[in-house]
Amino acid sequence: MELMLFFRVLLRRWWLVVIPVLIVAVVVIPQWLRERSTSGGGYTVTLRYTAAQSASNVAPRDGDYQDVWLASELAVNALTDWVRSTSFEDEIGKKITDLNAAGFGVAADNKRSVGQLIMSYPDEKGLAAITQAAMDVMKTQAQNYFPQLGGQAAQVTFLDSPVITAAPPPIANRFAPFIRLALGLLGGMALAFLWEYLDPFVYRREQVEAAGLPVLASIPKK
Repeated sequence: MELMLFFRVLLRRWWLVVIPVLIVAVVVIPQWLRERSTSGGGYTVTLRYTAAQSASNVAPRDGDYQDVWLASELAVNALTDWVRSTSFEDEIGKKITDLNAAGFGVAADNKRSVGQLIMSYPDEKGLAAITQAAMDVMKTQAQNYFPQLGGQAAQVTFLDSPVITAAPPPIANRFAPFIRLALGLLGGMALAFLWEYLDPFVYRREQVEAAGLPVLASIPKK
């Protein structure tokens, strides 16, 4: 019975429920469309690479190159740790003077002798410049941070051409429009029930009976 009364109130005051939803939709939908067209999550690029010491630092050998592959794996391990550090970001900052450090993100991982560098940035052109700077820094500056390279740059080979892709917006941003619409709906429903509570008029037989008054007769609508 209470559920039926609930729906009757909403049907009678449906326009009060719709108005807040429409107001929220007018504000939210254009913003949502702009975020979809401008990649609200920024941009990312992934670079896979291999690395090794300079050939002049490797002693001559006959046939057994197992330690060369192990040295390559260790070099990739070292570079993986380095690109996560602030010194790597500082080296990029020397090349990109207007680098937005707050919006620049770096992640790295490696599987044996193949490393992976993942960078993110709010601006596509800015990330393209950062990518070129990062590749140059890895090829020319590693010896300044790893004495075991003997003062010579590491041999870094990138396996993929850099491809910048639009990153999806955060989950909170993706669901934000629906949450706002839901809040608008709840606000409209609350407004409808408030209006019903303040309305002095009687619309149904049940309202008369709820007030403790006997109903002698009723006139149908038709």
